[in-house]
Amino acid sequence: MGVVVPELLLKILYPPPPSLFISAMSVISFASLANAGFMEIKGKHMKYSKFANLSSDKNHPKLVSGKTGMLIAYTPALLAGLASFTLLLPIEEGLRFQMLQSALTIHFFKRVIEVLCIHRYSGGMEIDTAIPISISYFLSTVTLIYTQHLTNGHPEPSIDLKFVGLALFFIGIIGNFYHHFLLSRLRSPGEKQYKIPRGGMFDLVICPHYLFEILGFVGVTCISQTVYALAFTLGTACYLSGRSLATREWYKSKFDDFPENTKALIPFIF
Repeated sequence: MGVVVPELLLKILYPPPPSLFISAMSVISFASLANAGFMEIKGKHMKYSKFANLSSDKNHPKLVSGKTGMLIAYTPALLAGLASFTLLLPIEEGLRFQMLQSALTIHFFKRVIEVLCIHRYSGGMEIDTAIPISISYFLSTVTLIYTQHLTNGHPEPSIDLKFVGLALFFIGIIGNFYHHFLLSRLRSPGEKQYKIPRGGMFDLVICPHYLFEILGFVGVTCISQTVYALAFTLGTACYLSGRSLATREWYKSKFDDFPENTKALIPFIF
């Protein structure tokens, strides 16, 4: 069994590039995201959304609006994706590269549009939270694109997953958007209080938007088929798993009628 797994990985992943930066980023991305997920379970949350605890402190010196905070978080990564179309000419990089940079750009464009047009915010966000999230998204986007650039001219993996990845990416992004839309419909204009989400997959799990986000990044990994993409996606899955568990506990603590059968992330299982 110890031989089969490496052989399979060699068939589905490009060999790691001889780059200290990429190797370091692979370890850092996975370790930092996995640790953040563990901290969520331990009760040390990233200070945004329902865990911000700042909505009543409008004079907080480091507080920005939820909308501004999320724009700070997502915009640099979107700009990095857009810039890649100019700095690294897609026609010279190949179809896989074009698919990756397009998927990342679409992902963050969708997020910015949701911030501007879909989400309804109950409070503010600490700038000390928005900036690290922004740096993380920006660095991961740049590293994903740069890692793909380094595969140019190398033999393709013997198992080609890029079109499977494209399908998974679009399923993930559509499912994520749909459940974000349902969340935004919970409140009337001007309302601030939280409610138990209903509709879609919310009757099965409290964070279906996280489930579809993970699926979208699994799609990105299948498009890319690089070690860094795999490390980043595994780390993201760890973080969102921890965040979903913390979210479920939060709802259970706030609502006596929270359904016990509703799981955190994966229907009927987790």
